[in-house]
Amino acid sequence: MFETSWEVCNKIGGIYTVLSTKARELQKVLGDRLIFIGPDVWSDDNPSPTFIEKKTLLSRAASKIQLPNDITIRTGRWDIPGSPIVVLVKFQHLMGNMNEIYGEMWEKFGVDSLHSYGDYEEGCAFAVASAIVIKALAAHLKVKGSKVIAHFDEWTTGMGLLYIKAHFPEAATIFTTHATSIGRSICGNGKHLYEYFEGYNGDQMAKELNMESKHSLEKQAAANADCFTTVSEVTAHECTQLLGVTPAVVTPNGFEPDFIPSTRKYNAQRNEGRKRLLTVGSALAGRELSDDTLIVATAGRNEYRNKGLDLFIDSMVALNDHPDLQRDVLALIMVPAWVKEPAGELLMDLNFQGHDTPRENYLTHRLNNEDSDPACCRLRALRDGGYSGKVKIVFVPCYLDGHDGIVNISYYDLLPALDLTVFPSYYEPWGYTPLESIAFGVPTVTTDKAGFGQWILSNFKNDFVTTGVRVIRREDTNYPANAAEIAGTTASYLEADAKEVKASREAATATSRKADWHFFIEDYYKAFTIALGNSAKRN
Repeated sequence: MFETSWEVCNKIGGIYTVLSTKARELQKVLGDRLIFIGPDVWSDDNPSPTFIEKKTLLSRAASKIQLPNDITIRTGRWDIPGSPIVVLVKFQHLMGNMNEIYGEMWEKFGVDSLHSYGDYEEGCAFAVASAIVIKALAAHLKVKGSKVIAHFDEWTTGMGLLYIKAHFPEAATIFTTHATSIGRSICGNGKHLYEYFEGYNGDQMAKELNMESKHSLEKQAAANADCFTTVSEVTAHECTQLLGVTPAVVTPNGFEPDFIPSTRKYNAQRNEGRKRLLTVGSALAGRELSDDTLIVATAGRNEYRNKGLDLFIDSMVALNDHPDLQRDVLALIMVPAWVKEPAGELLMDLNFQGHDTPRENYLTHRLNNEDSDPACCRLRALRDGGYSGKVKIVFVPCYLDGHDGIVNISYYDLLPALDLTVFPSYYEPWGYTPLESIAFGVPTVTTDKAGFGQWILSNFKNDFVTTGVRVIRREDTNYPANAAEIAGTTASYLEADAKEVKASREAATATSRKADWHFFIEDYYKAFTIALGNSAKRN
């Protein structure tokens, strides 16, 4: 069982969490027959923090396998629960030499690479190199092709699946889209996805939005896979409409309970995290934030509209105007952006040494593109318009890896410090951030446009005290009402007594246990069975 993703040992977004949390559950059946394939984008000066190299693995494959196009591999284990085997693929020499492969993909599958740009070539080069490695590893390990499953995640690995079908057809293939490239683009370009959903044609929209190559690749990978899957009913409907292929199986995203710290460690992290966040918040606010400040946050991929960053900001502005607001609120946007450096004056305020640069009092770090980053522009407009009050909004635009220079606490270690999270997504195939939040006992607000939100509505009561989750209904035209509803929900939580808050946090944890991979992994075994069955018929 080979699973290929750009996010193996390479945390970029939610797919990293999918893979790293489900690994141990898969290992219960597959053991070391489960092998993850990831990109070797690391160096001696910048090593992967989660890859532990072990050259003897897979019968010393790293030194014995001869690969074309100067492709090389490193074998090791992923430093996550279960420590699964990982093969990192050095694929960069294949870039710039893809024309022959693009031609083959056009002739055999109709993939249009002519209009490609940006990260298309890099993704395709990694995907094809990974497919070459999978075939070579199977031969090296003397595994029959009919006993191989090659699982590819997202359009960035789709060409690898097609390469396997063309050059290693005995293997069974699975393709998982976590979000369609064209659906994400429709939303990211400010178009109404839901109001006109049944009228959208994926090919037509790809031409309009200059997404032809990515969309073409994703569509053909879905159509040619032995089993096509996606992560939620929301996205399954989207795949049917925009890709013209209905997923055979929906594989919801679970969570690994071992990521949650013990009670003692959790309490220590909560105390340390709150102290640090309030110190940073106070420095930026220019006043002392009280110890009972409500710390509310949003996080995830930097997609201003899709992830609801716009709605989060406007809901916090509405909360600031709430007539019954008595306590301080620190509202954090923990979303990676194009970071330049830690904010100089903030560093000095925090008794660090740094550059003496002008400080934006809503930024923990300076950006390379402060004049164009949407969240930055919105917060600057609020500041210049005289915004002030009980709700202090702070943009933390860095990867929280524990070494950012300001917060210096990793995201998972910081989660216990939060009192509430808000993820008001407009486009969210699953929604790992709210699931992570409740797994750490932090109640969350999400939307019915997220797969996770629909899972909650289908299985639980929609309130904090009994479920730890509040799901709001997002439409194309109810934005102001959404902002008011989130503000009102947050204000109500602020007014809750200690007993209600405790019940909400306990309910959040209890709900998250229903999303344990133990319950969701069976859907993957359904996909494996379908893929093996279809490959057997083909062979």
